[in-house]
Amino acid sequence: MKTKLNIWFGILGLCLACSSPIIAQHADNSIDETSIYQGVEFDMPKVKTTSFPDLTYSIKEFGAIDGGLTKNTDSFAKTIQAVSEKGGGTVLVPRGIWLTGPIQFKSNIRLHLEAGALILFSKDFDDYPIIETSFEGLDTKRCMSPIYANGVENIAITGSGTIDGNGDAWRPVKKSKMTTAQWKSLLATGGILNEKGDMWFPSESSKKGFDSSTNFNVPDLIDEEELESVRDFLRPVLVSIVRSKRILLDGPTFQNSPAWNIHPLMSQDLIIRNLSVRNPWYSQNGDGLDLEYCKNVLIYNNVFDVGDDAICFKSGKDTDGRNRAMPTENVIVKNNIVYHGHGGFVIGSEMSGGVRNVHISQCTFMGTDVGLRFKSTRGRGGVVEDIFISDIDMINIPTDVINFNLFYGGNSPVLEADQSADKESRNEELVPVTEETPSFRNIFMKNITATGSGTAANFQGLPEMNLQNVKLENALLEAENGIIAVDTDGLELINVHVIPTKGAALTLMNSKNIHVSGFNYKSNSPKAISIFGNLSENISFREKDLRNGLAALSISNEVSPKAVSLK
Repeated sequence: MKTKLNIWFGILGLCLACSSPIIAQHADNSIDETSIYQGVEFDMPKVKTTSFPDLTYSIKEFGAIDGGLTKNTDSFAKTIQAVSEKGGGTVLVPRGIWLTGPIQFKSNIRLHLEAGALILFSKDFDDYPIIETSFEGLDTKRCMSPIYANGVENIAITGSGTIDGNGDAWRPVKKSKMTTAQWKSLLATGGILNEKGDMWFPSESSKKGFDSSTNFNVPDLIDEEELESVRDFLRPVLVSIVRSKRILLDGPTFQNSPAWNIHPLMSQDLIIRNLSVRNPWYSQNGDGLDLEYCKNVLIYNNVFDVGDDAICFKSGKDTDGRNRAMPTENVIVKNNIVYHGHGGFVIGSEMSGGVRNVHISQCTFMGTDVGLRFKSTRGRGGVVEDIFISDIDMINIPTDVINFNLFYGGNSPVLEADQSADKESRNEELVPVTEETPSFRNIFMKNITATGSGTAANFQGLPEMNLQNVKLENALLEAENGIIAVDTDGLELINVHVIPTKGAALTLMNSKNIHVSGFNYKSNSPKAISIFGNLSENISFREKDLRNGLAALSISNEVSPKAVSLK
């Protein structure tokens, strides 16, 4: 593990402030607003675009002072107000370092950052009032986001500058996520440690909030009246766009967020393109993009290098999500690059309102902990369906190229020092199917390539609600372990080439209606395919794919003799 960390720090050069330039440039801008709709498998309306009057005011016209020492909160607010009063237009941020508190959008405002412009948000937590919002799928209260838009229409953030959330001032840090030198430097800045000495907090208020929480992020053990006393713990997302329409994010770098980086919530008609989204890999909740309760969205030509999930779709958690009943739907994701992240493309674990009609293609993941990640748990409810994934290239995925985990309990894919795999161990006990049962179905993947990975694919449903109707076609998967399927109903593997360095190429347990055709494997095990579980049934292989015929199969005694057939 230490070797891997050293490699990443050497390659990416991420320092504590996340200030060094990213080594990668934007993905090749071969996708545009016309071609992005090509090849999409479902009907969706064209995303409505933004337009702005030909009016531009610079923040300098309203007293802004660059240099990073003078707060320009009032100058930003006055410029936005002046442009708004004229019917809308562009708020220009010239080259320079512009320190500020929160920037609140009004309708018909485009915030444009010139080359060399850096918006640096204040470390003064009192600049960010506590407001009602939603975080990690729960209705709660947090500090206002540095960039905040609520109930607006026709807004944009464009240009080639940088927006820095000063997240290192807010975030707690786990010692296990840092090198010795980084940890020493962090301690020299002040702050306090927990009792074990393995977690740093920026203040007593931050630590009190952590100690008052059962889920790390929402202080649910104290009354609402006490929230001011834990203000430092209530880390905001960098960009919060709530209940808004016609939004464009095009060009800037978004980095160093206190919590998630970009969080569109209950919004529609969004275009997110040509962005660099960055966080140190050790950043707690350092997600890149979290799309929640949104519809009609285009995400293309972006680069992500973050501390948690990179491109993540959500729709609320448990009762809050089910009651809102607003699925994330009609989303196209194309031509994105992901470097570090817990997952390259992710759905969940907060998916109680449902996720449907998603197309993702032409993406490259390099060194993400998981490639394609689907996660939930009993109690969530919600349906994830009609997900179409194609033309994904991956290298050096340390865990699963494809992962379905319906026993998710908060662990990172690569376990951290304070995490245990037992927290997410499977419980095969059947429980009743209710509105709290999550369901994943109708998920189609093709043209998937991955080399140097941990496990080729891990398809795991629930005993009471199997993973349903999943198809993997035209895949080349080189990994330490082969494909695993547990509690899966209707899995198709078509023209899949698996190259495991150990064990079976395919393992099936308590799975049914499995069709395997054109299966090519290179396995050191004499039994390339293993089948377990008394619930396994209707499993078919193409006979010519099995080099040794039935001798290639290892079938446990509890599997019915009629469960497996050759065609």
